[in-house]
Amino acid sequence: MKKVAEDDPRRIVHSFKVGLAITLVSLFYYFDHLYVGFGSSAMWAVLTVIVVIEFSVGATLGKGLNRGLATFLAGTLGFGAHHLANLPGQELQPILLGIFVFILAATVSFIRFFPRMKVRYDYGLLIFMLTFCLISVSGYRDEEVLEMAHKRVSTILIGGFTAIFVCIFICPVWAGEDLHNLVANNLEKLASFLEGFGDEYFRKSSEPESNKASLQVYKNILNSKQSEESLVNFARWEPPHGRFRFRHPWKQYLKIGSLTRQCAYRIEALNGCLNSDVQASPETCGNFREAFIKASSETGKAVKGLASAMRTMTLPSADCPQTTKSKNAADNLKSLLRTGLCEGIDIVEILEVATVASLLLDVLACTEKISESFHELASLAHFKRLEPDEKDGKPDLDKQKQVRQSSNSIASNH
Repeated sequence: MKKVAEDDPRRIVHSFKVGLAITLVSLFYYFDHLYVGFGSSAMWAVLTVIVVIEFSVGATLGKGLNRGLATFLAGTLGFGAHHLANLPGQELQPILLGIFVFILAATVSFIRFFPRMKVRYDYGLLIFMLTFCLISVSGYRDEEVLEMAHKRVSTILIGGFTAIFVCIFICPVWAGEDLHNLVANNLEKLASFLEGFGDEYFRKSSEPESNKASLQVYKNILNSKQSEESLVNFARWEPPHGRFRFRHPWKQYLKIGSLTRQCAYRIEALNGCLNSDVQASPETCGNFREAFIKASSETGKAVKGLASAMRTMTLPSADCPQTTKSKNAADNLKSLLRTGLCEGIDIVEILEVATVASLLLDVLACTEKISESFHELASLAHFKRLEPDEKDGKPDLDKQKQVRQSSNSIASNH
Protein backbone atom coordinates (compact mmCIF):
# COMPACT_ATOMS: atom_id res chain seq x y z
CA MET A 1 0.00 0.00 0.00
CA LYS A 2 2.81 2.37 0.82
CA LYS A 3 4.54 1.73 -2.49
CA VAL A 4 1.36 2.28 -4.52
CA ALA A 5 0.76 5.58 -2.72
CA GLU A 6 4.36 6.73 -3.10
CA ASP A 7 4.42 5.94 -6.82
CA ASP A 8 1.63 8.47 -7.38
CA PRO A 9 0.19 10.33 -4.35
CA ARG A 10 -2.72 11.46 -6.53
CA ARG A 11 -4.17 7.97 -6.13
CA ILE A 12 -4.93 8.71 -2.48
CA VAL A 13 -6.73 11.93 -3.40
CA HIS A 14 -8.69 10.14 -6.13
CA SER A 15 -9.85 7.49 -3.66
CA PHE A 16 -11.23 10.18 -1.35
CA LYS A 17 -12.92 11.89 -4.32
CA VAL A 18 -14.70 8.68 -5.28
CA GLY A 19 -15.86 8.17 -1.70
CA LEU A 20 -17.14 11.77 -1.55
CA ALA A 21 -19.04 11.52 -4.85
CA ILE A 22 -20.77 8.27 -3.87
CA THR A 23 -21.68 9.69 -0.47
CA LEU A 24 -23.26 12.78 -2.07
CA VAL A 25 -25.54 10.81 -4.40
CA SER A 26 -26.42 8.42 -1.55
CA LEU A 27 -28.30 11.32 0.06
CA PHE A 28 -31.23 10.45 -2.22
CA TYR A 29 -31.76 7.40 -0.03
CA TYR A 30 -30.96 9.00 3.32
CA PHE A 31 -33.41 11.92 3.08
CA ASP A 32 -37.12 11.18 2.77
CA HIS A 33 -37.92 14.25 0.65
CA LEU A 34 -35.39 13.25 -1.98
CA TYR A 35 -36.37 9.58 -1.90
CA VAL A 36 -40.06 10.38 -2.42
CA GLY A 37 -39.22 12.23 -5.64
CA PHE A 38 -37.17 9.44 -7.21
CA GLY A 39 -37.94 6.27 -5.29
CA SER A 40 -35.85 3.19 -5.98
CA SER A 41 -34.57 4.81 -9.19
CA ALA A 42 -32.20 6.83 -6.98
CA MET A 43 -29.91 3.80 -7.02
CA TRP A 44 -29.13 4.62 -10.66
CA ALA A 45 -27.34 7.76 -9.49
CA VAL A 46 -25.08 5.69 -7.24
CA LEU A 47 -24.38 3.19 -10.00
CA THR A 48 -23.63 6.01 -12.45
CA VAL A 49 -21.00 7.53 -10.17
CA ILE A 50 -19.34 4.16 -9.69
CA VAL A 51 -19.03 3.42 -13.41
CA VAL A 52 -18.37 7.00 -14.62
CA ILE A 53 -15.81 8.50 -12.28
CA GLU A 54 -12.25 7.84 -13.41
CA PHE A 55 -8.74 8.89 -12.41
CA SER A 56 -8.41 11.75 -14.91
CA VAL A 57 -10.79 14.55 -15.84
CA GLY A 58 -10.78 13.55 -19.50
CA ALA A 59 -11.73 9.94 -18.78
CA THR A 60 -14.54 11.04 -16.45
CA LEU A 61 -15.87 13.62 -18.92
CA GLY A 62 -15.73 11.10 -21.75
CA LYS A 63 -17.67 8.48 -19.81
CA GLY A 64 -20.03 11.01 -18.23
CA LEU A 65 -20.99 12.72 -21.48
CA ASN A 66 -21.27 9.38 -23.27
CA ARG A 67 -23.56 7.99 -20.57
CA GLY A 68 -25.64 11.16 -20.18
CA LEU A 69 -26.28 11.72 -23.88
CA ALA A 70 -26.83 8.02 -24.57
CA THR A 71 -29.30 7.73 -21.69
CA PHE A 72 -31.27 10.78 -22.81
CA LEU A 73 -31.49 9.66 -26.45
CA ALA A 74 -32.26 6.06 -25.55
CA GLY A 75 -34.92 7.13 -23.06
CA THR A 76 -36.60 9.31 -25.68
CA LEU A 77 -36.47 6.60 -28.34
CA GLY A 78 -37.58 3.94 -25.88
CA PHE A 79 -40.67 5.93 -24.95
CA GLY A 80 -41.35 6.62 -28.64
CA ALA A 81 -41.04 2.92 -29.51
CA HIS A 82 -43.41 2.01 -26.69
CA HIS A 83 -45.93 4.61 -27.92
CA LEU A 84 -45.75 3.41 -31.55
CA ALA A 85 -46.14 -0.23 -30.49
CA ASN A 86 -49.36 0.64 -28.64
CA LEU A 87 -51.07 2.19 -31.68
CA PRO A 88 -52.07 -1.05 -33.54
CA GLY A 89 -53.33 -2.70 -30.37
CA GLN A 90 -52.25 -5.14 -27.70
CA GLU A 91 -51.87 -8.09 -30.04
CA LEU A 92 -49.19 -6.52 -32.24
CA GLN A 93 -47.44 -4.63 -29.43
CA PRO A 94 -44.90 -7.35 -28.45
CA ILE A 95 -44.13 -8.05 -32.13
CA LEU A 96 -43.42 -4.40 -32.91
CA LEU A 97 -41.38 -3.99 -29.74
CA GLY A 98 -39.31 -7.03 -30.71
CA ILE A 99 -38.73 -5.58 -34.20
CA PHE A 100 -37.66 -2.20 -32.76
CA VAL A 101 -35.26 -3.83 -30.32
CA PHE A 102 -33.77 -6.05 -33.04
CA ILE A 103 -33.22 -3.16 -35.49
CA LEU A 104 -31.64 -0.86 -32.91
CA ALA A 105 -29.46 -3.55 -31.28
CA ALA A 106 -28.18 -4.80 -34.64
CA THR A 107 -27.49 -1.27 -35.93
CA VAL A 108 -25.67 -0.10 -32.81
CA SER A 109 -23.63 -3.30 -32.62
CA PHE A 110 -22.49 -2.79 -36.22
CA ILE A 111 -21.61 0.90 -35.57
CA ARG A 112 -19.36 -0.20 -32.71
CA PHE A 113 -17.05 -1.84 -35.25
CA PHE A 114 -16.12 1.54 -36.75
CA PRO A 115 -12.62 2.36 -35.40
CA ARG A 116 -13.34 6.02 -34.69
CA MET A 117 -16.65 5.23 -32.97
CA LYS A 118 -14.98 2.39 -31.05
CA VAL A 119 -12.30 4.68 -29.63
CA ARG A 120 -14.42 7.63 -28.53
CA TYR A 121 -18.05 6.50 -28.25
CA ASP A 122 -18.05 2.77 -27.57
CA TYR A 123 -19.19 3.21 -23.97
CA GLY A 124 -21.98 5.58 -25.04
CA LEU A 125 -23.21 3.18 -27.74
CA LEU A 126 -23.29 0.34 -25.22
CA ILE A 127 -25.28 2.41 -22.70
CA PHE A 128 -27.60 3.60 -25.49
CA MET A 129 -28.47 0.03 -26.44
CA LEU A 130 -28.84 -1.05 -22.81
CA THR A 131 -31.11 1.85 -21.81
CA PHE A 132 -33.33 1.53 -24.89
CA CYS A 133 -33.86 -2.17 -24.26
CA LEU A 134 -34.56 -1.66 -20.55
CA ILE A 135 -37.17 1.03 -21.16
CA SER A 136 -38.86 -0.41 -24.24
CA VAL A 137 -38.97 -4.01 -23.00
CA SER A 138 -39.89 -3.29 -19.37
CA GLY A 139 -42.50 -0.82 -20.60
CA TYR A 140 -44.48 -3.77 -21.94
CA ARG A 141 -45.35 -4.80 -18.37
CA ASP A 142 -45.20 -1.34 -16.77
CA GLU A 143 -47.84 1.19 -17.80
CA GLU A 144 -45.95 4.10 -16.24
CA VAL A 145 -43.21 3.93 -18.83
CA LEU A 146 -42.88 7.71 -19.18
CA GLU A 147 -42.44 8.21 -15.46
CA MET A 148 -39.95 5.35 -15.31
CA ALA A 149 -37.92 6.78 -18.20
CA HIS A 150 -37.98 10.24 -16.63
CA LYS A 151 -36.72 9.00 -13.25
CA ARG A 152 -33.95 6.88 -14.72
CA VAL A 153 -32.71 9.60 -17.02
CA SER A 154 -32.83 12.20 -14.24
CA THR A 155 -30.97 10.11 -11.68
CA ILE A 156 -28.33 9.04 -14.22
CA LEU A 157 -27.74 12.66 -15.24
CA ILE A 158 -27.50 13.69 -11.58
CA GLY A 159 -24.97 10.95 -10.89
CA GLY A 160 -22.94 11.86 -13.97
CA PHE A 161 -22.83 15.57 -13.14
CA THR A 162 -21.85 14.79 -9.55
CA ALA A 163 -18.93 12.66 -10.70
CA ILE A 164 -17.80 15.32 -13.21
CA PHE A 165 -18.10 18.14 -10.66
CA VAL A 166 -16.03 16.32 -8.04
CA CYS A 167 -13.44 15.24 -10.58
CA ILE A 168 -12.94 18.75 -12.03
CA PHE A 169 -13.15 20.99 -8.99
CA ILE A 170 -11.37 18.87 -6.36
CA CYS A 171 -7.67 18.34 -7.13
CA PRO A 172 -8.21 17.60 -10.85
CA VAL A 173 -5.93 15.19 -12.69
CA TRP A 174 -5.64 16.27 -16.32
CA ALA A 175 -4.96 13.56 -18.90
CA GLY A 176 -3.41 16.20 -21.15
CA GLU A 177 -0.72 17.03 -18.62
CA ASP A 178 -0.02 13.34 -18.02
CA LEU A 179 0.37 12.79 -21.77
CA HIS A 180 2.64 15.82 -22.09
CA ASN A 181 4.88 14.63 -19.28
CA LEU A 182 4.88 11.03 -20.52
CA VAL A 183 6.27 12.10 -23.89
CA ALA A 184 8.87 14.32 -22.18
CA ASN A 185 9.91 11.46 -19.86
CA ASN A 186 10.34 9.11 -22.81
CA LEU A 187 12.63 11.61 -24.52
CA GLU A 188 14.70 11.87 -21.34
CA LYS A 189 15.05 8.07 -21.26
CA LEU A 190 16.40 8.09 -24.81
CA ALA A 191 18.83 10.83 -23.88
CA SER A 192 20.00 8.91 -20.80
CA PHE A 193 20.97 5.90 -22.89
CA LEU A 194 22.70 7.88 -25.63
CA GLU A 195 24.77 9.91 -23.17
CA GLY A 196 26.10 6.81 -21.48
CA PHE A 197 26.39 4.41 -24.42
CA GLY A 198 29.74 5.61 -25.79
CA ASP A 199 31.63 5.32 -22.50
CA GLU A 200 30.02 1.95 -21.73
CA TYR A 201 30.83 0.43 -25.12
CA PHE A 202 34.48 1.45 -25.02
CA ARG A 203 34.95 0.60 -21.35
CA LYS A 204 38.08 -1.49 -20.92
CA SER A 205 37.83 -4.85 -19.20
CA SER A 206 40.27 -3.66 -16.53
CA GLU A 207 38.03 -0.76 -15.59
CA PRO A 208 35.36 -1.22 -12.90
CA GLU A 209 31.95 -2.13 -14.32
CA SER A 210 29.64 0.83 -14.62
CA ASN A 211 25.94 0.81 -13.82
CA LYS A 212 24.36 -0.77 -16.90
CA ALA A 213 20.94 -0.70 -15.25
CA SER A 214 20.77 3.07 -15.79
CA LEU A 215 20.97 2.47 -19.54
CA GLN A 216 17.96 0.15 -19.57
CA VAL A 217 15.29 2.74 -18.73
CA TYR A 218 14.50 3.12 -22.42
CA LYS A 219 12.77 -0.31 -22.37
CA ASN A 220 9.66 1.26 -20.83
CA ILE A 221 9.19 3.23 -24.05
CA LEU A 222 8.67 0.07 -26.09
CA ASN A 223 5.28 -0.59 -24.43
CA SER A 224 4.01 3.00 -24.17
CA LYS A 225 1.77 3.01 -27.27
CA GLN A 226 -1.42 1.96 -25.50
CA SER A 227 -0.94 4.50 -22.70
CA GLU A 228 -0.33 7.32 -25.16
CA GLU A 229 -3.39 6.48 -27.26
CA SER A 230 -5.61 6.29 -24.15
CA LEU A 231 -4.34 9.61 -22.82
CA VAL A 232 -4.85 11.30 -26.20
CA ASN A 233 -8.43 10.04 -26.30
CA PHE A 234 -9.08 11.30 -22.76
CA ALA A 235 -7.32 14.64 -23.36
CA ARG A 236 -9.58 15.43 -26.32
CA TRP A 237 -12.58 15.46 -23.95
CA GLU A 238 -11.01 17.97 -21.58
CA PRO A 239 -11.76 21.72 -21.67
CA PRO A 240 -8.90 24.26 -22.00
CA HIS A 241 -6.81 24.27 -18.84
CA GLY A 242 -3.47 25.65 -17.76
CA ARG A 243 -1.10 25.89 -20.70
CA PHE A 244 -3.28 23.74 -22.95
CA ARG A 245 -5.58 25.80 -25.12
CA PHE A 246 -8.74 24.94 -26.99
CA ARG A 247 -8.12 22.46 -29.85
CA HIS A 248 -4.63 21.63 -28.62
CA PRO A 249 -2.85 19.40 -31.20
CA TRP A 250 -3.07 16.19 -29.18
CA LYS A 251 -2.58 13.96 -32.24
CA GLN A 252 0.90 15.41 -32.70
CA TYR A 253 1.90 13.71 -29.44
CA LEU A 254 1.09 10.37 -31.04
CA LYS A 255 3.46 11.20 -33.89
CA ILE A 256 6.27 12.09 -31.48
CA GLY A 257 5.52 8.99 -29.42
CA SER A 258 5.67 6.78 -32.51
CA LEU A 259 9.04 8.21 -33.55
CA THR A 260 10.30 7.82 -29.99
CA ARG A 261 9.38 4.13 -30.01
CA GLN A 262 11.07 3.67 -33.38
CA CYS A 263 14.20 5.18 -31.90
CA ALA A 264 13.87 2.95 -28.83
CA TYR A 265 13.71 -0.18 -31.02
CA ARG A 266 16.92 0.92 -32.75
CA ILE A 267 18.48 1.50 -29.36
CA GLU A 268 17.41 -2.02 -28.39
CA ALA A 269 19.58 -3.33 -31.23
CA LEU A 270 22.39 -0.97 -30.23
CA ASN A 271 22.15 -2.15 -26.64
CA GLY A 272 22.72 -5.72 -27.83
CA CYS A 273 26.20 -4.69 -28.97
CA LEU A 274 27.19 -4.04 -25.36
CA ASN A 275 26.91 -7.76 -24.60
CA SER A 276 28.12 -9.04 -27.97
CA ASP A 277 30.53 -12.01 -27.96
CA VAL A 278 32.55 -10.33 -30.73
CA GLN A 279 34.39 -7.26 -29.47
CA ALA A 280 36.87 -5.15 -31.38
CA SER A 281 40.44 -4.94 -30.08
CA PRO A 282 41.64 -1.87 -28.17
CA GLU A 283 43.70 -0.83 -31.22
CA THR A 284 40.63 -0.87 -33.44
CA CYS A 285 38.52 0.85 -30.82
CA GLY A 286 41.13 3.58 -30.46
CA ASN A 287 40.53 4.71 -34.03
CA PHE A 288 36.82 5.22 -33.49
CA ARG A 289 36.50 5.81 -29.74
CA GLU A 290 36.43 9.61 -29.79
CA ALA A 291 34.04 9.82 -32.77
CA PHE A 292 31.63 7.28 -31.28
CA ILE A 293 31.55 8.87 -27.84
CA LYS A 294 31.20 12.35 -29.29
CA ALA A 295 28.30 11.40 -31.59
CA SER A 296 26.43 9.48 -28.90
CA SER A 297 26.98 12.06 -26.17
CA GLU A 298 26.07 15.12 -28.23
CA THR A 299 22.94 13.45 -29.57
CA GLY A 300 21.92 12.56 -26.02
CA LYS A 301 22.35 16.18 -24.98
CA ALA A 302 20.29 17.35 -27.96
CA VAL A 303 17.44 14.95 -27.09
CA LYS A 304 17.62 16.01 -23.44
CA GLY A 305 17.25 19.61 -24.60
CA LEU A 306 14.10 18.63 -26.49
CA ALA A 307 12.73 16.91 -23.38
CA SER A 308 13.38 20.04 -21.29
CA ALA A 309 11.75 22.24 -23.92
CA MET A 310 8.78 19.87 -24.03
CA ARG A 311 8.28 20.07 -20.27
CA THR A 312 8.38 23.86 -20.19
CA MET A 313 6.56 24.28 -23.53
CA THR A 314 9.29 26.47 -24.95
CA LEU A 315 10.81 26.45 -28.43
CA PRO A 316 14.63 26.68 -28.56
CA SER A 317 16.19 29.15 -30.98
CA ALA A 318 16.88 27.96 -34.52
CA ASP A 319 20.64 27.92 -33.98
CA CYS A 320 20.55 25.62 -30.95
CA PRO A 321 24.19 24.65 -30.20
CA GLN A 322 23.25 21.15 -28.98
CA THR A 323 21.58 20.26 -32.28
CA THR A 324 24.48 21.70 -34.27
CA LYS A 325 27.05 19.72 -32.29
CA SER A 326 25.03 16.53 -32.73
CA LYS A 327 24.92 16.93 -36.50
CA ASN A 328 28.63 17.74 -36.65
CA ALA A 329 29.49 14.67 -34.58
CA ALA A 330 27.41 12.47 -36.89
CA ASP A 331 29.16 13.93 -39.95
CA ASN A 332 32.56 13.31 -38.38
CA LEU A 333 31.67 9.67 -37.71
CA LYS A 334 30.55 9.20 -41.31
CA SER A 335 33.79 10.77 -42.59
CA LEU A 336 35.87 8.52 -40.35
CA LEU A 337 34.17 5.40 -41.72
CA ARG A 338 34.92 6.51 -45.27
CA THR A 339 38.67 6.98 -44.64
CA GLY A 340 41.37 4.33 -44.83
CA LEU A 341 41.69 3.82 -41.08
CA CYS A 342 40.21 0.35 -41.49
CA GLU A 343 43.15 -0.99 -43.50
CA GLY A 344 45.14 -3.76 -41.83
CA ILE A 345 42.39 -4.56 -39.32
CA ASP A 346 40.72 -7.94 -38.96
CA ILE A 347 37.55 -8.18 -41.05
CA VAL A 348 35.49 -9.49 -38.09
CA GLU A 349 36.42 -6.44 -36.03
CA ILE A 350 35.60 -4.20 -38.98
CA LEU A 351 32.13 -5.75 -39.21
CA GLU A 352 31.56 -5.25 -35.47
CA VAL A 353 32.58 -1.59 -35.61
CA ALA A 354 30.63 -0.99 -38.81
CA THR A 355 27.52 -2.57 -37.29
CA VAL A 356 27.67 -0.37 -34.20
CA ALA A 357 28.38 2.71 -36.32
CA SER A 358 25.47 1.93 -38.66
CA LEU A 359 23.05 1.45 -35.77
CA LEU A 360 24.27 4.61 -34.06
CA LEU A 361 23.87 6.68 -37.24
CA ASP A 362 20.39 5.22 -37.68
CA VAL A 363 19.52 6.35 -34.15
CA LEU A 364 20.89 9.83 -34.88
CA ALA A 365 18.75 10.07 -38.01
CA CYS A 366 15.70 9.06 -35.98
CA THR A 367 16.38 11.74 -33.37
CA GLU A 368 16.41 14.34 -36.15
CA LYS A 369 12.90 13.24 -37.13
CA ILE A 370 11.84 13.56 -33.48
CA SER A 371 13.25 17.10 -33.44
CA GLU A 372 11.31 18.02 -36.58
CA SER A 373 8.10 16.59 -35.12
CA PHE A 374 8.67 18.48 -31.86
CA HIS A 375 9.11 21.78 -33.73
CA GLU A 376 5.87 21.05 -35.60
CA LEU A 377 4.09 20.54 -32.26
CA ALA A 378 5.65 23.72 -30.89
CA SER A 379 4.36 25.67 -33.88
CA LEU A 380 0.83 24.25 -33.67
CA ALA A 381 0.61 24.67 -29.87
CA HIS A 382 2.27 28.11 -29.90
CA PHE A 383 5.13 27.32 -27.55
CA LYS A 384 7.08 30.29 -26.25
CA ARG A 385 10.34 30.89 -28.10
CA LEU A 386 13.62 31.29 -26.21
CA GLU A 387 15.59 34.03 -27.94
CA PRO A 388 19.30 34.77 -27.38
CA ASP A 389 20.27 37.91 -25.52
CA GLU A 390 20.58 40.89 -27.92
CA LYS A 391 23.67 42.30 -26.28
CA ASP A 392 26.17 39.50 -26.38
CA GLY A 393 24.37 36.85 -28.47
CA LYS A 394 24.37 34.39 -25.55
CA PRO A 395 21.27 32.75 -24.15
CA ASP A 396 19.43 34.69 -21.46
CA LEU A 397 20.57 33.06 -18.21
CA ASP A 398 17.59 34.37 -16.25
CA LYS A 399 15.18 32.76 -18.72
CA GLN A 400 17.05 29.49 -18.59
CA LYS A 401 16.94 29.54 -14.79
CA GLN A 402 13.17 30.11 -14.86
CA VAL A 403 12.75 27.27 -17.34
CA ARG A 404 14.74 24.87 -15.15
CA GLN A 405 12.74 25.84 -12.05
CA SER A 406 9.46 25.36 -13.91
CA SER A 407 10.61 21.99 -15.24
CA ASN A 408 11.59 20.79 -11.79
CA SER A 409 8.26 21.91 -10.37
CA ILE A 410 6.29 20.03 -13.02
CA ALA A 411 8.41 16.92 -12.60
CA SER A 412 7.90 16.91 -8.84
CA ASN A 413 4.13 17.28 -9.19
CA HIS A 414 3.83 14.40 -11.64
